[in-house]
Amino acid sequence: MDLTKFQWTRKPESFTINDKRIEIVTRPYTDLWQRTYYHFQNDNAPVLQTETDEKYFSFTVKTDFMDSGHRFDQCGVVMYLDSENSLKASVEYENEEFSHLGSVVTNGGFSDWATTAIPASVKSMWYRLSRREDDYKIECSRDGTSFEQMRICHMQKGGGRIRFGIYACSPEDSSFKAVFTNMKVSECKWPAHEGQPPEGRKS
Repeated sequence: MDLTKFQWTRKPESFTINDKRIEIVTRPYTDLWQRTYYHFQNDNAPVLQTETDEKYFSFTVKTDFMDSGHRFDQCGVVMYLDSENSLKASVEYENEEFSHLGSVVTNGGFSDWATTAIPASVKSMWYRLSRREDDYKIECSRDGTSFEQMRICHMQKGGGRIRFGIYACSPEDSSFKAVFTNMKVSECKWPAHEGQPPEGRKS
């Protein structure tokens, strides 16, 4: 993948990039979250993205986070349009027993968080972000072959030219090294819906 086309939104202090690998060392108190429940607005996580106006595609990346060990440490896939419109998926460390495999969708300045608990021993995860116009699907995989759905969502500002890529952050007082490999853009792996027709339309 041509990483020369990727640009930083908030470049981290410490990172390395080569043709096959990206490493980001997070800074404390960095995050992407808007308003909901916690009431704070955090918009300072480093994000590395490329742009496209392609309406149908999939983006795959493998994340490794052996160094994560503090609550909410996270790294994963992201589509950051602006501070109030974004989506992200990651494994967020919770404690020595479990982490949160989850996604955050921020539409119009309010974030929501959907998670499931996984063993804290899990220290790598693949993600696949797929686009069908202004609808998006996030999947995860332990082996990079068999992907499972995490979320389907609509992005209010996700219908035109977008930016997508990777991010890493540490919302509390911690820091860790996030590693990204196997980045790839392909034809859309999310097929068109076949089944119940839209309301008002005969099959």
